[in-house]
Amino acid sequence: MFTTPRLTCAQITAADWDFYHRLLTSPHVLYYVSDAKTEEEIRASFETRLPLWSPQSQHWLCLMVRDRLSGEPFGVTGYIHHDHHCAEVGFLFAPEAQGKGYAAESLLALCDYAFTTGGINRLIATVTAGNLPSRRLLEKAGFILEAEIPQSYWLRNRWHSDWQFSMSHPHDRIITHAD
Repeated sequence: MFTTPRLTCAQITAADWDFYHRLLTSPHVLYYVSDAKTEEEIRASFETRLPLWSPQSQHWLCLMVRDRLSGEPFGVTGYIHHDHHCAEVGFLFAPEAQGKGYAAESLLALCDYAFTTGGINRLIATVTAGNLPSRRLLEKAGFILEAEIPQSYWLRNRWHSDWQFSMSHPHDRIITHAD
């Protein structure tokens, strides 16, 4: 769907199952995201992301983020509509791809796409409180922390707070992509 200086971002396909499965079974990746899922739950999640996506779709736009030269997969990013002009973004990156700017580069490109091509006016993101790398990534991309919702997410056998972020259409600024 789009490229950045280092990355390609294209809709996930059936051929991406092994990588997707590896992401969703990695305790490191899921630490702030989810408790372990069954094989059936992972497969069902994967299959809901496979139908061809368009801006009117009700399912996640799930993009495989790959190295532009080698094609090596680094992670997934995307968004899902909450209403006609608002969507929630999400991202998961393999441990070996974290801390190298790939998530930021792909998120900036995703936001640009959502605002220019996707017809989105507002993006939101929810992050489990304590997930400082995701918080820094969202803030670097221009998201603003709007609220902390106490005791709103059950994870690892206890309640956690959520941080809610948002970004409105950048009518008066240009989004630049990280190098």
